[in-house]
Amino acid sequence: MSECTHNCSTCSANCPSAGQQAPEGCTHDCSTCSANCPSAAQQAPEGCTHDCSTCSANCGSRQMDLSDFRKPLNPLSKVKKVIGVVSGKGGVGKSLVTSLLAVEMGRLGYTTAILDADITGPSIPKAFGLNGIRADGDELGIYPVPSKFGTQIMSVNLLLPDETDPVVWRGPVIAGQVEQFWSEVIWKDVDFMFIDMPPGTGDVPLTVFQSIPIDGIVIVTSPQQLVSMVVTKAIKMAQLMNVPILGVVENMSYLQCPDCGKRLSVFGESGLDKVADKLGVKVLGKLPIDPALARNVDDGQIELYEGDYMGDIVAAVEALL
Repeated sequence: MSECTHNCSTCSANCPSAGQQAPEGCTHDCSTCSANCPSAAQQAPEGCTHDCSTCSANCGSRQMDLSDFRKPLNPLSKVKKVIGVVSGKGGVGKSLVTSLLAVEMGRLGYTTAILDADITGPSIPKAFGLNGIRADGDELGIYPVPSKFGTQIMSVNLLLPDETDPVVWRGPVIAGQVEQFWSEVIWKDVDFMFIDMPPGTGDVPLTVFQSIPIDGIVIVTSPQQLVSMVVTKAIKMAQLMNVPILGVVENMSYLQCPDCGKRLSVFGESGLDKVADKLGVKVLGKLPIDPALARNVDDGQIELYEGDYMGDIVAAVEALL
């Protein structure tokens, strides 16, 4: 081919540049033209409201929305509010706070559920005394296992042949399992669902934030300075994903002497108030180290715990209705 003039209208060659120019006399009004040039489909259609959720046009104005990734509930499910319980690292008591929230909201007369998204380290069934119990399912979906007092629970440990069997899966498979718990389990008339997330800011938290309509999250931390640094990552991830933050809960904040009542800062003085103020989030509560609570969890009887430390946390959740 002779030297290209980049004027496709005078050339019949089928080169990469062919059809890449706007036709002669282009007005850049794609609605009046059928040419397949680079400008085509880059303009918003006539009457565009710039609400991409109501439009299927693939124009240049189209913006990505989190709702584009949302997974539907099972048609037989009904869930009013979804609260994620997250942490920047493991071992801070995230599953404990998740369980206590479900118990306390249940005592107020609400129907509660727990979706255990910590696939490789599930502990929710143990806290509720569901050892050795397996979930059932049929062609309609999977049925969550009810606790003694009615909390609907779904966890990978309720599907495994043995609760001590390890889940050796890669990230995408784990994320897919969490989506299945949301979309294939039949959740019956749930007022508040609590999602016990795995620690960190990886695949599963990202999947939950994108595929499930989260109404708010509670972030759990502990007093150590290292943990405060890590929890900041969880806060910033939520802000980046535009997920509402209900507040932060500090677990293992202190140990109260049973003899004199003095509070002992076993893990050092808390720096949470300073961190929360800097990041503009609310401190919902500081939970003590309570041997009675530890016994309840070990015995699978967390629903019998009678501590009164959850008041502000429960109020923040209840305000969502």
